[in-house]
Amino acid sequence: MELKTFKRGVHPHDGKELSNKAAIQVLNPEVGELITIPMSQHIGAPCDALVKVNERVLVGQKIGESAAFVSSPVHATVSGVVKGVKPMLTPGGTMVNSVIIENDGEYEEAPPLETQGDYKSMSNEQIIGLVKAAGIVGLGGAGFPTQVKLSPGPDSKITDIIVNAAECEPYLTCDHRCMVERGEELVKGLEIMLKLFPGSKGHIGIEANKPDAIDNLTKLTSGISDISVVALKCKYPQGSEKQLIDAVTGRQVPSGALPAAVGCIVDNVATVMAIKAAVIDGKPLTRRVVTVTGDAVNKPSNFEVPLGMSYQKLIDAAGGFKEDPAKVISGGPMMGVALFDTEVPVTKTTSGILCLTKKAAEIPPESNCIRCGKCVEHCPMGLMPLHLNSDTLAHDDDAFVAHHGLDCIECGSCSFICPAKRQLAQSIRVNKRAVMAKMRAKGGK
Repeated sequence: MELKTFKRGVHPHDGKELSNKAAIQVLNPEVGELITIPMSQHIGAPCDALVKVNERVLVGQKIGESAAFVSSPVHATVSGVVKGVKPMLTPGGTMVNSVIIENDGEYEEAPPLETQGDYKSMSNEQIIGLVKAAGIVGLGGAGFPTQVKLSPGPDSKITDIIVNAAECEPYLTCDHRCMVERGEELVKGLEIMLKLFPGSKGHIGIEANKPDAIDNLTKLTSGISDISVVALKCKYPQGSEKQLIDAVTGRQVPSGALPAAVGCIVDNVATVMAIKAAVIDGKPLTRRVVTVTGDAVNKPSNFEVPLGMSYQKLIDAAGGFKEDPAKVISGGPMMGVALFDTEVPVTKTTSGILCLTKKAAEIPPESNCIRCGKCVEHCPMGLMPLHLNSDTLAHDDDAFVAHHGLDCIECGSCSFICPAKRQLAQSIRVNKRAVMAKMRAKGGK
């Protein structure tokens, strides 16, 4: 079988053997446990809370909403009484206004979304309306509202829908287990997306280190002419949007452009499954699958949990720590965020909790750049990270922009491959945000 891929990239140890055979376990909070639902779990405008303290809410009830175009509503994930509406710490390290619900253990559900019959008879507006009402965002970590992505505009001719099933981030296996155990939901979600764009083709891109997922999805799509399973070479960052499009279709997304510019829409496995749940089952996004793994955890696991459940509760369910972790990361080791507190809530974009021992987490001290060019050789975007790092340290924003720093996808490949262990990606990430903030303050000029 020919394995497709993109140019450049790196090959970190994937660590997936710790949890890739661990079947998904459904995990619910205890009665009386507090569930924290942030009003911002997405790119775009935060939601305003729709409930007040002492109000009882039901599973699936909308408790947060914004009138902004780029936003996504949030829903209660347990039934119970609202105990607070106040800023709370999130995995990203920010304080976000949140609704705190005391779980009553009854899981009484709100009325389902109005699906209006079989999806094949629905209009595009009805389907996209359900996706928006369900609060679906990019569950791979980006958090971009899905209804916006599915509305690329009249000038965009979408020819290819790509399911990002690469799961190239080391250690994470939540998508892998979903493909093996719940592949039918993924296929049905993709079929719904294809209906939105008549004549388009569906592709499920899976890295070759998931042969059971490739086999399962190949069987499930064998009778569907407009869906193909694409086996991908194991390489990081294969699952990055632009790199995945290159691997699957051979098209290059121009600098500053979106995938729709080359006729593509890319969505994560969990996102596509959530589309099926919303459009066919009338269920808003209230739960997701999370991997808890790493060499500091007793029993690496994959859990399906309600959004808002504490990270620490998931770690406890995985048997706790077998030794004190040197680092706990929300996400994977390449693009995840290191935590200083595990009492933070699972959000829509939480894919994994990675707990590493001192040996696994150790990062050697930086030394001087030796101009070896490895960061340039392996950068999947074809950038020059050594120059972007120098621009950052020199506070030269004009040079940073001229060297295409805003095109950096923050994958961490440069830091990984650097023999001097320069903190290239870290510095570029921080400066990129600073430069973009300055541009916004100047009105984009």
